Amino acid sequence: MSSTKTGVIQQFFREHGISEVEGVIPDMAGVARGKVMPAEKFAEDEGMRLPESIFLQTVTGEYPDDDRAISPSEIDIVLKADPNAVRVVPWAAEPTAQVIHDCFYSDGRPVTMAPRYVLQKVLDLYAQRGWDPVVAPELEFFLVEPNIDSDYPLKPPVGRSGRPEIGRQSYSIAAVNEFDPLFDDMYAFCEAQDIEIDTLIHEDGAAQMEINLLHGNALSLADQVFLFKRTAREAAMRHKMYATFMAKPMAREPGSAMHIHQSIVDRKTRRNIFSDPDGKPSSLFYSHVAGLQKYLPGAMALFAPNVNSYRRITRHSSAPINTHWGHDNRTAGLRVPVASPENRRIENRVGGADANSYLAIAASLACGYLGMIEGLNPSEPIAGSAYDLPFSLPRSLEESLRLLRDCRPLIDILGERFVLAYTAVKENEHETFLRVISSWEREHLLLNV
Repeated sequence: MSSTKTGVIQQFFREHGISEVEGVIPDMAGVARGKVMPAEKFAEDEGMRLPESIFLQTVTGEYPDDDRAISPSEIDIVLKADPNAVRVVPWAAEPTAQVIHDCFYSDGRPVTMAPRYVLQKVLDLYAQRGWDPVVAPELEFFLVEPNIDSDYPLKPPVGRSGRPEIGRQSYSIAAVNEFDPLFDDMYAFCEAQDIEIDTLIHEDGAAQMEINLLHGNALSLADQVFLFKRTAREAAMRHKMYATFMAKPMAREPGSAMHIHQSIVDRKTRRNIFSDPDGKPSSLFYSHVAGLQKYLPGAMALFAPNVNSYRRITRHSSAPINTHWGHDNRTAGLRVPVASPENRRIENRVGGADANSYLAIAASLACGYLGMIEGLNPSEPIAGSAYDLPFSLPRSLEESLRLLRDCRPLIDILGERFVLAYTAVKENEHETFLRVISSWEREHLLLNV
């Protein structure tokens, strides 16, 4: 870390009276890993160190047998702070800062399987073409009662009325007001961390909420989603609730998505290249749509990274089942919202809220990029319900991982080592899941087969 970068960070520490620092990186699941240390110790220029194997750790804390993506010597990697990713930890008892880091080997090479690097690599490809992606994620989540026994289903929490929600309360202001004290804390925490929330709404499910982030730089927005998930959980626990970003946490409720609005601007003129000078959709816009249509199935493991993710991808459940596109059509996997030519964009509705924000945004932009450089043409937009049309998205983690391993164009963009590491981690998680016998199996098979 250069002395200039160190100076920026130390100035932040002085201005905020920081005494403790959390140095963090997002792992494959989007979980924050890292170290906590006194602020004065953080000033060391050589950076923090963690084992390279941190990127092979599964969500259950295990490691896959396939460890070809890492060195057999179990080497360390060097974590270097990004001075643009320094924020306070507003819920901490002591004045604390959190700093997102990038990962390098001791010879200065980047760790190419690190999720944050994967997104940076995709953005570099756009920059080489003179393009800047603009994204705006929308993130859904549920508030639930504390669940300390995983054998029991989740339940909606009790709000200020003293009663849990029943039925569907889509867009209800009163239903949001039930949890005003929690959201007051959440907004305050977000403001302290420069997480730029545009709107908060009540979604279809019981105590299901959605936050929309202001559009902007893709890496910055991925950071904000990464930080928001932790923020929402911390705010909820203050009020004796859980905030969960599981894709499908409750059987009879809709799933939770992470929709990604994306457009591209010219780096010099800042003009939206999805629109021609006359205001009509450009050929690059159509090719971007076509790239998403062609490559989303191969990238599905990055949008639906867990076995639970595929419970959301079911017909007539407010989640897409195919890669059709349409104008202002929420049943399609790819929706083009009503907008002016300068704001023309594509909303990718495939991803679940459980996706790693860096990898989902990287994959979404990679698919569109491939369509643009290959000059692809999309199908005709649909006007009816895409829910009534056949599935074209994979319906299991196992199938998604196979499609990713077989998709050479995506591997070339995302990186061979990353795909090797990611698929090893997810295959291990899938095998671990298969060892679990569910209550459904005991209920329906125990005495009937």
